[in-house]
Amino acid sequence: MADEYYTLLGVAKSASADDLKKAYRKKAMEFHPDRNPGNKEAEEKFKKVSRAYEVLGDDAKRKLYDQHGEAAFDPSMGGGPGRGAAGGGFRGADPRDIFEQMFGGGGGGNFSDMFGGGGGAASDNAGEDLRVDLKITLEEAAEGVERKIPYRKHIACTKCSGSGAEPGAKKTRCPTCHGHGQVVRSQGFFSMKQTCPACGGEGERIDKPCRPCAGEGRVVAESNVTVRIPPGVDTGTKLRSSNNGSAGRRGAQAGDLYVYISVQEHELFERDDDDLACSVPVKFSVAALGGKITVPKLKGKTVLSIPAGTQGGTVFRLRGEGMPQLRGGVLGDLLVRVDIDVPKKMNDAEKKALKAYADACGDEAAPVSESWRTKFKKFFP
Repeated sequence: MADEYYTLLGVAKSASADDLKKAYRKKAMEFHPDRNPGNKEAEEKFKKVSRAYEVLGDDAKRKLYDQHGEAAFDPSMGGGPGRGAAGGGFRGADPRDIFEQMFGGGGGGNFSDMFGGGGGAASDNAGEDLRVDLKITLEEAAEGVERKIPYRKHIACTKCSGSGAEPGAKKTRCPTCHGHGQVVRSQGFFSMKQTCPACGGEGERIDKPCRPCAGEGRVVAESNVTVRIPPGVDTGTKLRSSNNGSAGRRGAQAGDLYVYISVQEHELFERDDDDLACSVPVKFSVAALGGKITVPKLKGKTVLSIPAGTQGGTVFRLRGEGMPQLRGGVLGDLLVRVDIDVPKKMNDAEKKALKAYADACGDEAAPVSESWRTKFKKFFP
């Protein structure tokens, strides 16, 4: 169905980019593996909503999806990226995707920006794109971090240097496609060109294929790449490492490696885009009389002045104490919500003092707020 992705995110087809982003964040947090440990159904839904936002969050892809649905990105139907997908069900990606800022690192991590690197036309022998998932803490997301990521991929066969042929082997023109690398298939009135099944699109055959790689020119091996995660990333951020996917068959272009970021939940702070929020308990006496309280930050702490008469639920905004923007480095804010700390136990002196305060105020069972009384006076005549 053409509206399936919209249904997954819970938005209308007319939803704005901001609406899509907010809906995705809400769904991603709901089905995040950290919140649903061992729940395969939630994990699958997390992948589906991520895929939906990957498409709908890109104007060009969204237009294609609205016109043709999921088929617009199915390589077998003539749509989507040229290379096959690999790793974690990832389908490959268009260079116009919302890839975030990327940096190079040791181990060959040649990370590019949104439109840079890894270009060139893909062929049927090109290596597969790979996906790895990386979890980081909120502190690491704020500061940026460098990680060495191990993974498995195809690499060029060392014996044949990626050619797929034994030393001294001869190459002859493929008799099936006559060296063209493609064959024509006819179905009724239609004719389609397809990759030659005999030579895999090479246009030639090897009389003695390399044994270790069975003529593919590549073998599976352990590898690693060092990734520099920039400050400001969030769950769903994707980084691309050009040519660090699987090696292509017989020396063809390598695929890319995509790193999907997942930020772990924090025990104290909640994140909303570039803002952070936390709740801080405040003693009744401080809220009533005013005073200063110590407020935690993601890194360190600060002192916040509480005016007299502060009510529970009041939110104070500390400018520039939130998360950095992924691009530009501008800091969000820290929102501090006041929770009145009601003591569970009191000694005799405290009880006596509080009783004297209650007597002085004329406290009753009914609420004492005049505005509350006025608003709900029919309930409290």
